[in-house]
Formats: sequence, C-alpha cells, structure tokens
Amino acid sequence: MSSSSSDEVFEERFDEVFEEIFEDTFTNIVEAQTSNQRSRAYIERNREGGQDRLWNDYFSEDATFSSQIFRRRFRMNKDLFLCIVYGLSENFPFFQQRRYATGRFGLSALQKCTEAIRMLAYGSAADTVDEYLRLGETTALSCLHNFTDGIIQLFGNDYLRRPTPEDLQRLLDIGEKRGFPGMVGSIDCTLNDINVLDRSPVFDDIFEGRAPRVRYMVNGHRYKLAYYLTYGIYPKWSTFIQSIKLPQSPKQELFAKAQEAARKDVERAFGVLQAQFTIVKNSVRT
Repeated sequence: MSSSSSDEVFEERFDEVFEEIFEDTFTNIVEAQTSNQRSRAYIERNREGGQDRLWNDYFSEDATFSSQIFRRRFRMNKDLFLCIVYGLSENFPFFQQRRYATGRFGLSALQKCTEAIRMLAYGSAADTVDEYLRLGETTALSCLHNFTDGIIQLFGNDYLRRPTPEDLQRLLDIGEKRGFPGMVGSIDCTLNDINVLDRSPVFDDIFEGRAPRVRYMVNGHRYKLAYYLTYGIYPKWSTFIQSIKLPQSPKQELFAKAQEAARKDVERAFGVLQAQFTIVKNSVRT
C-alpha cells in the first residue's frame, strides 16, 4: 500500500472519529442547556402581594405584629431597620425599586432587606421565606451579599474603625476596675483564632509595633504598652497576658481566676452575637 493511500485511510478514519466526538459533545451540551432551562422555569411569585403582606404585618399604622415582636424577629427596633433600609436604597441601585418595561414594579427595599435580616438572624436556607416575601433562592442570596457589603460601606467608618483616644481610655478604665491596668481587651472566641493570626488587624498592629501606647504602674514598675488577655494557644508575646495553667500558690491561683474571669467577657459577648444572628455559628454555603 502506498503512503498516499495510507494517508487517505488515516484522514477518513480521523474524520469519522472527530464527527462522533463532536456529535456526542454537542448533544451533551444541548441536553444540559435544556435540563437547566427546565430547572429554572419562570415562576409567577406575585411579588406585589409579598410587599403588601410585609407592609401590613410590620410597617403600617395598624400593623399586625407589635414592635416587641418586630424587634425579636428583626433583631433590632423598627426605627433602626428603616434607617438601614433608607440608607441602602439611597446609596445602592440594587435596593432601589424600579419599574420594569411591563409596567410592574420590582422587589422593594423592604423585601430585600427583610430577606437578608431573616437569613442572618435565623441562619436559614435562602428560599425559606419564599412563600412569604416572594423571593427566589438566587435573588435571596444576592440580597444577602449586597446587604452585608452595603452595611460595611455605609457604617464601616463609624463601627469598624480603630479605637479613638476616648475609646481607648474607656477600655483602660474598665480594665483597671477589673484589676488589670493597661488591659485593652481579651482575645478568646473560637478554636480557629490561632489560624487567623495573619488576617486580623489587631495582630497586624502588634506585628508592626502599633499596639496602643499608654502609661500605667504595676508593682512599682512603669509600663508603656497596652496588652490583651489570652489563653494558652497564643504566642508568648509581651502584649499577650496568659493565664497560669497549673497555679502552684494562692497568689497564682488568684491571678488565674481573675484573668480567666475577665477573659470570659468576650466569650459572653460572642454568645450574645450568636444568639442574635444564628448565621454566625452555622456553616454557610452561598
């Protein structure tokens, strides 16, 4: 057989194999798209009805549910929630209600913010309140992400800032009353704390020598650097005051007891946060 004949046979066989693979691949893509279209079929949710129901239940003059129930379910009072809704709707297009080309209005800022708060408060699945608020799962997740991003941008400068001198002095006064002059707080929340040393701005400040500088006296010695109370898994740094694991004297026992009691403040505060916003203690998949 000549080389030219061999080449022709090879090319014919190659074309056949290529066509088979191409046809199978094309068929799989079409079937996947058809399946995806079936799973995302349009659902008429009557979002206007969801808005009317929400308004009548919580925001009208003769609302169905009292302000106490509102606070329990929204984790804040109504005035604060409306302030957040107003701020988000004024500054972020996502929360601005728009009229579609069909003449119908889209979801309101109240619906979107309520959905985000319910997910944060109860740690529930994205489509849990679909029947009530009339939001699909994808829209609900988008509400959550835009809500948290918007809150950080709106209020971050006020509530995620570094302590002012007045804040620092207040923390020092509290620490001194607890028997720890120079203490500005404690670090004791989760088992993963030791894994995020390189991600916390608190530790960044310590690494770079920006720990708060103060003046206080202990046992006749003057100190200029503030410190935090921690437990045993943290590094042995001068700005970390740890408890005594096995105290051997009454003096050591007293110190360990006082240190651990003061350190529990942050655990109790974190417990309140978990109780108010269940999403903090649950694993989340978005």
